[in-house]
Amino acid sequence: MDGRDVAVSVTGLRKRFGDGPEAITAVDDVTLDIETGSIVGLLGPNGAGKTTLIKSILGMVLPEEGTVRIRGVDLHDRPREAYAHVDAMLEGARNDYWRLTVRENLRYFATISGVDPDSVSERHDRLLAQLGLTEKADVPVRDLSRGMKQKVSLASVLAGGAKVVFLDEPTLGLDIESSRTLQRELRRLVEEEALTVVLSSHDMDVVETVCDRVLVMSDGEIVADDTVDALLHGTDLHHIQITSGDLDAAIVSTLRNRFDTISVESRDRGARIDVTTDSDGLYELLDRLRAEDVTLERVRTIEPDLEDVFVDLTTVEGRDR
Repeated sequence: MDGRDVAVSVTGLRKRFGDGPEAITAVDDVTLDIETGSIVGLLGPNGAGKTTLIKSILGMVLPEEGTVRIRGVDLHDRPREAYAHVDAMLEGARNDYWRLTVRENLRYFATISGVDPDSVSERHDRLLAQLGLTEKADVPVRDLSRGMKQKVSLASVLAGGAKVVFLDEPTLGLDIESSRTLQRELRRLVEEEALTVVLSSHDMDVVETVCDRVLVMSDGEIVADDTVDALLHGTDLHHIQITSGDLDAAIVSTLRNRFDTISVESRDRGARIDVTTDSDGLYELLDRLRAEDVTLERVRTIEPDLEDVFVDLTTVEGRDR
């Protein structure tokens, strides 16, 4: 043992759908540990296996191979004990009873988690306040806006005091301020109550802001597992913005065909083009511009963000994995 406090441990997990040559391997020999008191982001393009992985960990999908342990308890041997302190908010699922009020939902979900709702009433009050739901506490969920319903779903997941929480697109439908409030509350819960969160999202800003660590999936495999800072500073990507009056349509077309072109802005004379490439590609780009007698008016280097890193990790020669 290395002394770490591991909340979720997955070893050799594999899940296939279908048989024969048409079979699809959705999760391919995934092994990972998630430490207690951390927020781990799970990223991947559509079809990468994220949802299948989460559902396999939650026991909603039965994998062909591998083991899952929650707080040291084997899911296969003792499922009830393993899931005693686990909850989830999955995209597309109804996490609340819309005929009940907001507070009634919190009490209900605490009860089905095996917790006396009266014993956690202060926790519910705090959740309502932190998520801006206090004034709506006695309003039926069906009468709330989409963003409010999303916040009620999160509050319901946390109502029973779950120690391990899976959140799928938790900020979907929220305005900017509501999203920031939710992110702050997640960080507070993690830091103050040793909550462990696995967060799947397409919102790179959310992942970059709240996550201690990021897992990137592609073709059912984990292709990256590191901190946000390490992923951002460990990439060989260069985001270059070039402005020149010599960038005519033919040259721009050539650059589009060869490089990952983010955007092109036509100007009265020439154009401004944004390109993402690695070190070798950067040298090739400069050589091509020199060969075309392009005079550079302005060259700007932009540090890559998490989205740039994600695209680089999940593509091969410009094509999705």
